[in-house]
This record gives sequence, structure tokens and C-alpha cells, in this order.
Amino acid sequence: MKDLFAVVMLSGIYSLLSASFFVALDAVDVAFTEAAVGAGISTLLMLIVISMTGRSENTTRHKPLPALIVVSITGALLIFGTLDMPYFGITDAPIHQHVAPRYIEESMQEIGIPNIVTSVLASYRAFDTLGELVVIFTACTGVLALLSFNSKTNRNDKSLSVSMHKQHLVIRIVAKILIPFILLFALYVQFHGDFGPGGGFQAGVIFAAAIILYTMLFGLSAAQKALNPSLILLITALGVLLFTCVGLTSLLLGGNFLNYNVLADLPVIGQHLGILIIELGVGCTVAAVMILIFFNFANQREQLKQKHKQVKDSQELSP
Repeated sequence: MKDLFAVVMLSGIYSLLSASFFVALDAVDVAFTEAAVGAGISTLLMLIVISMTGRSENTTRHKPLPALIVVSITGALLIFGTLDMPYFGITDAPIHQHVAPRYIEESMQEIGIPNIVTSVLASYRAFDTLGELVVIFTACTGVLALLSFNSKTNRNDKSLSVSMHKQHLVIRIVAKILIPFILLFALYVQFHGDFGPGGGFQAGVIFAAAIILYTMLFGLSAAQKALNPSLILLITALGVLLFTCVGLTSLLLGGNFLNYNVLADLPVIGQHLGILIIELGVGCTVAAVMILIFFNFANQREQLKQKHKQVKDSQELSP
């Protein structure tokens, strides 16, 4: 398929269908993440990339046969690796013998929160979650390095805002009404993760989606006046630092790394406090990374448009 816009749309539809399957499997937290990340913000980022690179794929200059062979061999090896795994849904699988029963039967007593998924991700597997957060932060750093973050954005350029105001007045008015509620919902998801589906990852993406929506409708310069890119860059690192500081505090108080029991007199209160802080760190980093990447893509797009306009004007003025 050569139409990249169709590819992005199909990818978003696939993510939305996957989220529906996760809901059917009672994995609501995973469905929430897939809908927000896969169908939502990833689609937006890919669309703005297409606006810079063009809608159609260039003609292939190499023969795809070697790549097809490598992919086929890799796929065959992955399928071979799953042959020793237990069948889907089988009751005597190892995970149903000791891992899942432990979390289901004892997490409420040990962690003290109703949402078992949050107990697993934020407490039992907190070290893994910290690793995932560091991966997101590292990926953001790599993307910014590739895009050559440009702090010389022309914030006085209001041409985009003016043109969009004339073209999408109704959408902008509706968005102005909706964006505060989207931000409020993000805060609800952030701080309600202990009791229902949600948490820092989902809340960060929803918060970033609201800012991206504002940027698309009111222009990059208006969004950067409201949110300074340097401050967002600082928040990106502060989220990881906040998560790490909770682990170091646990060590200094005589516990293991990321063992929240030592953060308060009662272990359950310590668990609540630790999970609340690290989820806040996750939400800050995820939201800041998404916003920063979109700002840089949008900035590159604006510079590309200005460059094309200058070239066109020079060609028209030349005899």
C-alpha cells in the first residue's frame, strides 16, 4: 500500500479494535492504554509526520525479497518459541497456579487498594515500571536529537492561527469548551487509578491529547505561549527523578528499593503514598514527552512551510 494516510488510519482502526478485544477479555486497563496511545496520540503523531513527508510512499529503490526472507524467518522463530507455552485459557498453566492467586488473594491485604492491576504495576513490579519510564524518557531524548530541537521558534507568527480561525471557527469554539473537561478527566484518571482503570500512563496521554488538540486548532505559537517548551523539557526529567527518589527514600529508611512499606508508620499507608507519588511521576513524564515530541514535529513542519514559501516567492520574483 503506497498511501501512507490510509496506512495510518488502518493502524488506528486496528488499535481501536484491539482495545475492544481487551475489554471483552476484562483487561480494561490495557484497553484504556491501547485506545489512548495506539488509536489516539500515535495516530496524531503519524499524521503530522505525513504532513511533512507527503502522503505517498516513494518508489522502492531496492528489492524487498531479502527483507521479506528475514521477516519470515523471524516470524517462524517467534512462532516456534510459543510452541512450549501453555494453551490460551488453560487452567493448569503455571501463572494460574501461584502468580495470579497470590495477587488476587493477598494484594488487598498487602497493598490495600482495590485495583489489582495498579498493585502489580506500581508496587509488585515497580522496578519494571521504572524501566519503562526510563525507556520513554530515553526515546524522547533520541527523537529530540534527531529533530534538532530548535528553540528559535517564531512565536510572533500568527498566520496559522488566523487562517485556522477563519476556516474552523465552529470546531475551535467546541474545542474550547471540551478541552477543560478533557484535562479534568485526565486528572481523574491520574488519581483514580487505585480504585479503577487508569494511572499515570493513561492520564499522561489524555492530558497530552488535550494540549495537542489545542495546538492543532489554535496554532503552535499560541500553545507555546501557554506551555513553555523549556518547562515541559524540565518536567520530562522531573517525572523520572520523582519516581527514582521514592526508591532511594525507601533505601534510606531501611527498606528495599521501591518498597513503600517503610514510607509511613502503617505499611498500607506507605503503599498508598508511594503509589500516588510514582504514578504522578509517570503521568508527568508521559504527558511532557508526548507534548514535546508533537511541538518539535509541528515546529519542523512550520519551518518547512516557510522554507517552501520563500523558495516560491523567490521564483516568482526572478525574471
